[in-house]
Amino acid sequence: MSKTNRALKKVANEAAVAAAPRLKRVSSSQWVDVFIIFVTGVLFAIAWPTLQVTHHVPAGVQPVIAGLAALPLLLVRANPALGWAISAAGALVIPLVFDRTDDYDFPWQVVHVMVMMVLLVAVSMRAPIPVVGVAWVSTVLLFLADAPGQDGRGWAVGLTALVLFGLLIRWLVLSRRELARQEEVNEVERARRAILEEKARIARDLHDVVAHHMSLVVVQAQSAPYRIDDVSPAARAEFESIGATARDALNEIRGMLGVLRSDGQLAEDAPMPGLDRIDELVEGSRRAGMQVQVDRIGMPERLSDSAGLTMYRILQESLSNAARHAPGAPVRVILGGDGGLATMAVVNDRPVGTTVSTVADHAGGHGIAGMRDRASSVGGSLVAQPRPDGGFEVLARVPAVPGAAVSSGHVTPA
Repeated sequence: MSKTNRALKKVANEAAVAAAPRLKRVSSSQWVDVFIIFVTGVLFAIAWPTLQVTHHVPAGVQPVIAGLAALPLLLVRANPALGWAISAAGALVIPLVFDRTDDYDFPWQVVHVMVMMVLLVAVSMRAPIPVVGVAWVSTVLLFLADAPGQDGRGWAVGLTALVLFGLLIRWLVLSRRELARQEEVNEVERARRAILEEKARIARDLHDVVAHHMSLVVVQAQSAPYRIDDVSPAARAEFESIGATARDALNEIRGMLGVLRSDGQLAEDAPMPGLDRIDELVEGSRRAGMQVQVDRIGMPERLSDSAGLTMYRILQESLSNAARHAPGAPVRVILGGDGGLATMAVVNDRPVGTTVSTVADHAGGHGIAGMRDRASSVGGSLVAQPRPDGGFEVLARVPAVPGAAVSSGHVTPA
């Protein structure tokens, strides 16, 4: 017997544990709906049996009249204005159609009055103000017309107080919501301000670490011909090239620092380079001793800022790689177009004194991965690979405007 009791307790515990998550999943709003349905059912159960005490209603019609008195309460959350309209229409019709009993002089059942008052308060809290005015005036006139004796005036005052109470709650709720919304806006503003402060801190760090050293490079390069005796013309030109390249890099760093210090809405204060500055980039490489040839073949008429910046950065990285891994080798840059695409090929020959395998060993690195990521970020593609003759090529295809499709084909250098 004890085993049976333990088994029953175990089954009951398992059932309770299984039912607990289901109860937790029921939201507070659903519990309110359940409560409204329960109260409506209780009121209907009261209105039906007591209807024969208040009015002369045929037995077959009594459930309908009782439902007209109690069931509009079901709309108190979904549509209180409609529920009030149904209840008020019933209150207007019932005294005209059905006579009251001798012992009852009020025109409606108590349940009907209670439901109509609850719906009037709900209308005052949730419906538009013009609807609230119509409901208030109509209900007051209804009670003034049908309430016995001088009771209509008292009911008019009481109904007005109910409407004012509902409006007070409505304004309190709206003010709390507005306060919560304002707090949310303030929180977003605080987060935005924290981001701007962090960007400003990063900008300061970059300025201290990078811009300072770049400025020293510029100063040293410019002053070297005056500090060092017997500087040859070739060395002087080399120092001038170093200074010019360092100044360009410093200007770009200052532009990026300006973007970091801003809130992102004044991008024009820190313009980004594009294809219009390709010649400057190539000239800087030539001053550094590189042999660079640029061919332009049918460039797209329109080129977005993001596409121009991407092409500029890819060319900048490609020329840097060529200078490091293929010193002295000629470099050819081919700029062209393919429908809605901007294409670019950067090809360098094999440097003198190296083999194909030696050049291929330098084909990796983070620079190429960065170029691929930059191209893919604007919907483009990039291929970087050794050439059969021992050189290296970078082939890029970038949408000229956002939304253009990039096929799987590659740029083929002429």
